[in-house]
Amino acid sequence: MSTGSDGTEGGMSGNRWSFLAVTCAALVLSLSTWFSATAVMPELILRWGLGASEAAWLTNGVQAGFVAGALISSALALPDRLHPNRLMGAAATVAGLATLLLLLEPGPAAAIAARMLTGAALACVYPPAIRLMATWFRQGRGLALGCLIGALTLGSALPHLVRGLGEALDWRLVIGAAGLFSLLAAPIFGLALREGPHPFGRAAAIDLRQTFGVLRNRPVMAANLGYFGHMWELYAVWGWFLAWARAASEAGLGLGNLSLLTFAVVAAGAPGCVLGGILSDRIGRCRTTALAMAISGSCALAVGLAWSGPVWLLVGLALLWGLAIVADSAQFSAAVTELSPPHLVGSALAFQMGVGFALTIVTIWAVPLLAEAIGWRWVFLLLVPGPFLGTWAMLALRRMPEAERMAHGRR
Repeated sequence: MSTGSDGTEGGMSGNRWSFLAVTCAALVLSLSTWFSATAVMPELILRWGLGASEAAWLTNGVQAGFVAGALISSALALPDRLHPNRLMGAAATVAGLATLLLLLEPGPAAAIAARMLTGAALACVYPPAIRLMATWFRQGRGLALGCLIGALTLGSALPHLVRGLGEALDWRLVIGAAGLFSLLAAPIFGLALREGPHPFGRAAAIDLRQTFGVLRNRPVMAANLGYFGHMWELYAVWGWFLAWARAASEAGLGLGNLSLLTFAVVAAGAPGCVLGGILSDRIGRCRTTALAMAISGSCALAVGLAWSGPVWLLVGLALLWGLAIVADSAQFSAAVTELSPPHLVGSALAFQMGVGFALTIVTIWAVPLLAEAIGWRWVFLLLVPGPFLGTWAMLALRRMPEAERMAHGRR
């Protein structure tokens, strides 16, 4: 019987790209709920009379919900015990409905609770999607997972595109579109997807000692430290770039349609993820992630210098930052799928993401407070330590013998 390029039999090798495309499309739709409230934050602040802390928590609520959902999912080994496509379909439905609750204008407290529920649901979409797609790819796993995170990036940017193309649109249309997109994704996850020919196996029962054995796994924890440094920077930029650009524009630098600019900066990460996946499969996970974090950390250092223009310099630097800042993201997940015990891959991914997203709560909360103290120009200096710490961690992982298990020996 013939085999595909990655060891799959018959026509399986061709089918894997179809499954990847379908999964990416569904992720774009479901992840549009993540920044749906952030994209219309100026309108919500005025309409609901939100203070700075309440506004921050409309974004941070998703992060907090994701953290809780991911850590509970990891502790209960849900991605390793349940069919991932069914779990993802149910979770996308919950995320869509929770987002649509904002249309009822329930008040700040209830709105934040709805955003937390959205985040908890997305914790049962994103990590299981990584695990599911890894069962289709042995060769080319970095590229495949890079495409998945590229889809997540486009989904996160989508509300800014909707807002940018129609700045006069009522905020309800942006929220409503995101909620309906996620509801459309649910049957795609639940009915059109299945595990590939290289399953990881399933955890037989809940065993917290096994699940949190990841803490004693030095190579996995090195990859996690790299991811944590990456996450210290990523979501604070995605969450607050619109406010930073608005402040720069008000300071005299005409930046035009700020929502479209924010969409472009976030969406630039999609081709960055694909490029990161190609590089990771060719030169290694550690080299690729270290390079991407070195570039993004340097952009965080330099962007304040471009505050006064010229416009082409600031926009070019911001687009480079958007491309590099998430180009490495999928490769931390790819590393975990290769370094973890096979029957706990889903739980290890959920743990990695749960702790990583917990860090984003700190930076998303701290950025506007720091901006009040020193102004917006230099606020992103707060993020610089993260990518450089992550670079150190991945270079340390590269020196470990276990790194040979990544990318078929490419460190």
